Amino acid sequence: MKLTRALSAAAVILMAATGCSTTEAASPTTPPPTTTPPTTTPRPSMPTELDHQLIAAAWKNDVATARRLITAGADVNAVDDTVQSAFLIAASEGYVELLDLTLQHGADVRSLDSYRGTALIRAAERGHAAVVGRLIRAGVTVDHVNNLGWTALHEAVLLGKGTPQYVDTVRLLIAAGADRAKPAERDGVTAVQGARKLGQTAVIAALETERPSSPAAALLAAATSGDANGAAAALAAGAPIESTDSKRRTPLLLASSNDRVEVARLLVGLGADPDAQDDRQDSAWLVTGVTGSVAMLETLLPAQPDLTLRNRFGGVSVIPASERGHVDYVRRVVKTGIDVDHVNDLGWTALLEAVILGKGTGAWQQIVRLLLAAGADPSRADSDGVTPLQHAERRGYDEIATILRGAR
Repeated sequence: MKLTRALSAAAVILMAATGCSTTEAASPTTPPPTTTPPTTTPRPSMPTELDHQLIAAAWKNDVATARRLITAGADVNAVDDTVQSAFLIAASEGYVELLDLTLQHGADVRSLDSYRGTALIRAAERGHAAVVGRLIRAGVTVDHVNNLGWTALHEAVLLGKGTPQYVDTVRLLIAAGADRAKPAERDGVTAVQGARKLGQTAVIAALETERPSSPAAALLAAATSGDANGAAAALAAGAPIESTDSKRRTPLLLASSNDRVEVARLLVGLGADPDAQDDRQDSAWLVTGVTGSVAMLETLLPAQPDLTLRNRFGGVSVIPASERGHVDYVRRVVKTGIDVDHVNDLGWTALLEAVILGKGTGAWQQIVRLLLAAGADPSRADSDGVTPLQHAERRGYDEIATILRGAR
């Protein structure tokens, strides 16, 4: 549905947060009174037919068609008569792949909608945290004020629901330096005052976390303990996102090692490197194969980790996961396109490790089946020429041996 800021649907929330009377609430098609009437973003030129088609494709989140139209000359910044472009639509609707496409093809991060709001404001209102992170990294002004007198932080709170996606959005904005004390221009309500009136407990906690005096150390500690609010405050205080400790571990690596998913979501949203390796050659991505955390795996995938990155044993993440019996992790990671036949420095594949270092019981039997279904070669032998089947037979793993014979 086209975004028109259906404020009547949020009227009760808005009045509770701002103290407006029912007569002051706006209709779905008429903005509330402001000192400056809404204006539109200046249009560089009249949209072409290709531009209209691109905007239509954007509403449908039809990325393939949008890519074809852009290649043919459609402008990602062209706006229709409601002052909405493919870029602004992608932001408001939370279409991450489409947003990335528009950014790659020259989306103007300074562009404004009919309420003189940025793409960041539109995304924050809807709680599209992944989009908010991308827009922050693209350089959208964090404290821009629209014609309603609100910044992105105000909208995330006053029109938000206090749910986890909005909490993530608020943390991203805080980490990016959003002014938490800035009052809304119409009524002077700050984000934290609005959150209190709306009973958004988790949002209040994020907004009230003070900036630390030693930002880098605080960020590393917060990543280790899982304090996402503390991590956001440390970043706002100037902590480098790739800060390292004495072992060259970054905040994202520490979060991954300790399975601190909320902190990792914040760091990934702001562009943390999932491939940064410490003095043991561990990375945030590689560690997921050791911990077996599917939640962390899913959190890191949007950061496009290098699936070929090797640990200190020359292995990729599916190998330690297979060794340790992490069934759910293996089930998920083999769908990423990771090389299931990668050979580590010991001359072993994931299949060989599942047999040689596994226990032959149910978990490892499932992993053998999963690896075979993903295309693992059952005949690939170790550096001594011993196959997975021969290893299974030598260890008396009859069920695994049966599975391997059936795969030949």
